[in-house]
Amino acid sequence: MNNIKFFISLSLFFLIFSFGHAQPLIPYPKEFSQKGDDYYTIKEIKISNPKHLLQYNSQNSDEYYLTSKNGIVTIRGNEVWARQTLKQLTDKNGKIPNVEIHDWAAYPFRGFMHDVGRNFQTIEMLKQTIDLMSFYKLNYFHWHITDHPAWRVECRAYPQLNNPKYQRNGRNEGKFYTYDQIRDLFIYAKERGITVVPEIDMPGHSTYFTATFGFTMDSEEGKKVLEACLDEFFEEIPLEICPYFHIGSDEVHIADPQEFMTWAETLMKKHKRKPIAWDPGLPSSETTVRQIWNEAAGSNAAAAKKPGKYLDSFVGYLNYYDPFVYTNRAFLHTAAAQNCPDTSIALGGILCLWNDVRVDKKENISLHNGMINGMMAFSERFWNGGNAGEVINTNILPNPESEAGENLADFERKMIYHRDNLLNDYEMRWVANAQIPWIIKVGNGRWIRVWGGAVDMDALCLENGIEITDSIEARAKTKIFVENDTVIRVWVGFEAAARSNRISGGIGKQGKWENNGRVFVNRTDIFPSKAWDEPSKYKYHFNTWMRAQEEEPYTDEQFYWMREPAYIPLKKGVNIIELNIPKIFAGQRWSFAFIPVTVDESGKVSEVKGIRFGEFE
Repeated sequence: MNNIKFFISLSLFFLIFSFGHAQPLIPYPKEFSQKGDDYYTIKEIKISNPKHLLQYNSQNSDEYYLTSKNGIVTIRGNEVWARQTLKQLTDKNGKIPNVEIHDWAAYPFRGFMHDVGRNFQTIEMLKQTIDLMSFYKLNYFHWHITDHPAWRVECRAYPQLNNPKYQRNGRNEGKFYTYDQIRDLFIYAKERGITVVPEIDMPGHSTYFTATFGFTMDSEEGKKVLEACLDEFFEEIPLEICPYFHIGSDEVHIADPQEFMTWAETLMKKHKRKPIAWDPGLPSSETTVRQIWNEAAGSNAAAAKKPGKYLDSFVGYLNYYDPFVYTNRAFLHTAAAQNCPDTSIALGGILCLWNDVRVDKKENISLHNGMINGMMAFSERFWNGGNAGEVINTNILPNPESEAGENLADFERKMIYHRDNLLNDYEMRWVANAQIPWIIKVGNGRWIRVWGGAVDMDALCLENGIEITDSIEARAKTKIFVENDTVIRVWVGFEAAARSNRISGGIGKQGKWENNGRVFVNRTDIFPSKAWDEPSKYKYHFNTWMRAQEEEPYTDEQFYWMREPAYIPLKKGVNIIELNIPKIFAGQRWSFAFIPVTVDESGKVSEVKGIRFGEFE
């Protein structure tokens, strides 16, 4: 064991850890105290909401007090959020501790976006998502309800918009929501503390529109059609349940962008709706809330200084990153680029989940994108604001001994508790991994110390001034200690293909890892645990947007966190793990993953017991 610094056993660190008085609440309350270790059956819940009792800010609609004493619970302020906290405090026997909680949100707007324009989801599925949002105190559901494939809103003024013959084949053509269904979802969400923000994307992302009418949305004829459709929508969906409306405006080039946006904003004003638009996008006025989506730090800093209010979506998209990288990224992110929340400028943020690629099994949307774990981290960050501590790059994990590293480890423990005890109706393909240590060498460079079960090689090279060529290889090494000979299961991957542009090295050759990656345990090659169903398929070194390849659904086999974990034999004592990580084509998202996981007979995942990772000195 020379030159090895071993971390605490994963089984002890992750599974025996006791929260004690630090309850595993997500998001964590601003003020929390627990009196003793005893738990009591809930006997009564008293609701008391006089305004003068809200001492923090009577204008903060998210604020609540929650106290429990020997089974008597008192709630003041926001009853919905208080009850969600109460659910998280309740143990498996239906009992709660004696606590005093005073909590409020740093930002008033904490949203989650689903794109149903490209891949239709039923109202029942959307209600499941809303239930999850409410559990984590996200209070705006951004419903991206139209996109290139189809218009998903019932349209009486122009019923041809619902005609499948004008919509993209294979994309749930002909599927749309009736006004009764739309109102039902708005009301269902409102009862759970959530406001629905519908988005009719215009004048871009509207291939279906041109196919239907033969002219574009920004034309004079197009604006007349849109106005009739939106007048109908606002008549059916009243202001009291739909105060915001998203007008899109992104990724489109038109002859007179200023004129179109003025027209759209005037229409919103006519119906007394607050407009939201994408930034970058067509030029909007100060009356429109800008949803900033460009991830470039310099661009976001400039965009945040423009007149008017903004929403932070520059934390990135769930569908773009490796879900393990994204969960950490969202937690380490500085909310709205503000160390101290200033809601006179920033309203908050929206977590976005896009699916450009056709999805055949809609239940895969959450699993393939790590929606639940991403939502947990986003909720924590935007409820409490600021960040978890100073980091160089949010795609690179901090040293576990740093402030940010300790906060991330603590948050992972909370996530474990939620996965194992509170989310029985949801499947979650995530295990704790932030403290796994590596040393990595790119080409003939120096060894760099890195942490995490999934490593973003592009970010690592960027922050260390390493030039990335179209073809290069890296080596990664770590050590695992076990008390006896054993075999563990590990998720191994050499890519996390984006669920949008589909740029990918595809599935590996039969018996090989994707992108020609290699895994060695004590110098012995480790191979995939089972034969590939589709070896060498889905190798696309180009963007597939609006191409035939975009219509090929992703399968579980293409994502390391969805497939059968590899078998890793370990001998008693120290085991050397080495990975060869090639970058094989221009445009490749370069990354790797090595994440120990236990999968039970029902498919439920958890951390591996009885192993310790060692750090090279």
